[in-house]
Amino acid sequence: MESKRLQLLEEEDRKPKKVARMGFNASSFLRKSQLGFLSATSYCRLAHELRVSCMERKKVQIQSSDPSTLASDQFNLILADTSSQRLFTVNDVKVGGSKYGIISLRGLKTPTLKVHMYENLYFTSRKVNSVCWASLNHLDSHVLLCLMGIAQTPGCATLLPTSLFASSHPAGMDRRGMLCSFRIPGAWSCAWCLNVQANNCFSTGLSRRVLLTNVVTGHQQSYGTNSDVLTPLLFNGCRSGEIFAIDLRSRSQGKSWKSTRLFHDSAVTCVRILQEEQSLIASDMAGKIRLWDLRTTKCLREYEGHVNEYAYLPLHVHEEEGLLMAVGQDCYTRIWSLHDAQLLRTIPSPYPASKADIPSVAFSSQLGGFRGVPGLLMAVRQDLYYFSYS
Repeated sequence: MESKRLQLLEEEDRKPKKVARMGFNASSFLRKSQLGFLSATSYCRLAHELRVSCMERKKVQIQSSDPSTLASDQFNLILADTSSQRLFTVNDVKVGGSKYGIISLRGLKTPTLKVHMYENLYFTSRKVNSVCWASLNHLDSHVLLCLMGIAQTPGCATLLPTSLFASSHPAGMDRRGMLCSFRIPGAWSCAWCLNVQANNCFSTGLSRRVLLTNVVTGHQQSYGTNSDVLTPLLFNGCRSGEIFAIDLRSRSQGKSWKSTRLFHDSAVTCVRILQEEQSLIASDMAGKIRLWDLRTTKCLREYEGHVNEYAYLPLHVHEEEGLLMAVGQDCYTRIWSLHDAQLLRTIPSPYPASKADIPSVAFSSQLGGFRGVPGLLMAVRQDLYYFSYS
């Protein structure tokens, strides 16, 4: 395993890099496009695939008001906001526990590649089970965290206003916000609801039920299930492998509110709904990643190569670029074509594989916001790497 990683790292430094598709180069598909053999959509998709195949790794310099912490605190996860201007980070501290930060990506410009980390005084000794951006006051005004209970302290869901990291705010953004916490014992995971039928609401996955909470009114609606809910959205993934949709128009506690049901053979760890809401991508603890048609409830295709046996690992879907990304339990970052499930790139971690060093990634064609740089960010240990995507 280690020899394979070192070999891939050596290949990463070579120029030019190998591409996944035979005869795949810029001049060939540009010529095909000019002759009318490729549609504009296919041309753009293939252009993104070629760029992914040619990405090069560079280290990013992180600046902070307290540089000493950068050398000791390790990245647990990074999560980009909707506009890719900021990264929310959870960092494991040396003395135990976790702290939060926001990295502004506005300084991520080549060739300097410098970003600034904004921190606050909030610290938790509890495990952070799940994180997502929440749009309460305005787009991405808060971060929603699901914290595991310990000893006599029950689990909870906490809304953390990004105004606490004041200097990280985009210019002109309203800085008001409220910090609130909801006591939810046994919560596995959380998700902010984007559906207008559940405005100002978030859902949490618990043992054999889903809990929908309205942040403004405090009203809670519970939906009973036959299995622990590990991924709570309007589509929910369960430990049993079942994926079901909640019909928010139904207030009954019976089975009538399950409007769609899909099945994996192992515990579902991540669910992503595509923009047109007619298909869904899900991954499980057997390493299977499947694209489902929600109208026919049939599996359209599988994305092979992902490795997972026990971890709660996210999927990263980028429909505009036609890409799907996932970091495996083996610490390899894999990139597939969303269109036909072709494995385009396998990126090794700069460090030997271990449970504590699984990289966390973020991708965008505009890192830093409008007119930002395109590419992939990878956080592992104390380091942040940028894979240029020109």
